[in-house]
Amino acid sequence: MAADPEAALELLRSGELEVHGRVTSASNAVLYCTVTLDGLTVPCAYKPVAGEQPLWDFPDGTLAGREEASFLVSAATGWGLVPPTVMRDGQAGPGTVQLWIEPDDEAEELIDLQDPAGPEPGWLPIVRADVGGGRTALLVHRDDERLRRLAVLDAVLNNSDRKGGHWITAPDGRLYGIDHGVTFAEPAKLRTLLWGWAGEPLPDEASEVLGRLAGALDGALGESLRPLITPVELDATRARVTVLVRGGRHPEPSPDWPSIPWPPV
Repeated sequence: MAADPEAALELLRSGELEVHGRVTSASNAVLYCTVTLDGLTVPCAYKPVAGEQPLWDFPDGTLAGREEASFLVSAATGWGLVPPTVMRDGQAGPGTVQLWIEPDDEAEELIDLQDPAGPEPGWLPIVRADVGGGRTALLVHRDDERLRRLAVLDAVLNNSDRKGGHWITAPDGRLYGIDHGVTFAEPAKLRTLLWGWAGEPLPDEASEVLGRLAGALDGALGESLRPLITPVELDATRARVTVLVRGGRHPEPSPDWPSIPWPPV
């Protein structure tokens, strides 16, 4: 279903939503549901606004809108990195409903702890980690095109919480990013594990996508985002894309903001 976003969006918007339980590991309310339309039933995650925990640096009741806004930006890139997501009413009031992506338990690991002397071939360093007993290890992620696209998307979204558990490899090999409630803030808040390309030139593909995205933000995409984020946040998003296009490089960690989310995984 994720491979057909338009059909998935129609199902999520118009289908009958049935709640089956709560994802207890989430800090905000996340309800595991199914949605059914015309005899087709698929699993989904429902995040009601009423279940959002207050945050000091984001206005109350805005996380769900940021989730949908992240999907819209992802869709505009053509990379399809965020599962289809809509705002709608459910049993607990308005919130986002997102297509549930079942992880591939056999997929290769994308992060690892390795010898502090340096990453193994095919891996990129993130940070040295204290593993106890006076020992350290090197936290690394794979040099993977899917992760690199996600790093570019996060730079656009100003994602403040790209933990290692906030991406899923599906059985078809596609990578999806989830949990985008703390995005689109005006000040720089990028906090991620995907620093392996920091300061490196952007791939040609990413530069082309960002160029198209800049135009879309001045047009239909920008209009779609207006109900979901503030005008100041929309302007800041345009500015981040402009900086990426003109600079042509992956961003580097800011000295004024923690660069790694906690917990990292």
